[in-house]
Amino acid sequence: MNKKPKISSDVLKRARRVRMVLMDVDGVLTDGRLFYVPDGQSGIGETKGFDSHDGLSMRWLKQFAGIRVGWISGRESAGVVERARILNVDYVHQNHLSKLEPYQEVLRDSGIPEDQIAYVGDDFSDAVLMLRVGLPIAVANARPEIKKIARYVTSQPGGRGAMREVVELILRAQGHWDAVLAKWGLRKQ
Repeated sequence: MNKKPKISSDVLKRARRVRMVLMDVDGVLTDGRLFYVPDGQSGIGETKGFDSHDGLSMRWLKQFAGIRVGWISGRESAGVVERARILNVDYVHQNHLSKLEPYQEVLRDSGIPEDQIAYVGDDFSDAVLMLRVGLPIAVANARPEIKKIARYVTSQPGGRGAMREVVELILRAQGHWDAVLAKWGLRKQ
């Protein structure tokens, strides 16, 4: 396991304000690989793998802190729709290489100010949003240019626990981590 980066006081301050976490999908929630398999109807379907620990932790954002979750992806995939449905993701926008328009739609709908949003990205298409939000985060396998504009870089790569790390950081900063542990019998409340 990779060593977790030191969390600066600036990152903790920003994490305390987060009311919504937005993220890219390919390269953040997945390792970026795409698999093409027979679809059972003489065609080919696309699939990708999601980390179960990441998914569980995204549920905690809502359950313990009331934090909304959204995905903005440059690709369109039925697998993303299904995974988002299972996790009860608030916002899902696909097929947007330019992510600014769906982001602005999410802002209008949610009423949450940009400084109370965290965005997790890995590639150039994420830069426009990372430069606007209160807490820009890059996954460990992000492009070097994206890591430079991030306030925090995860120790874990996308699709391999990066989002779990982000969720834990936010929940700890907001004082909700003990409640998560208590739910699983790991700490008394």
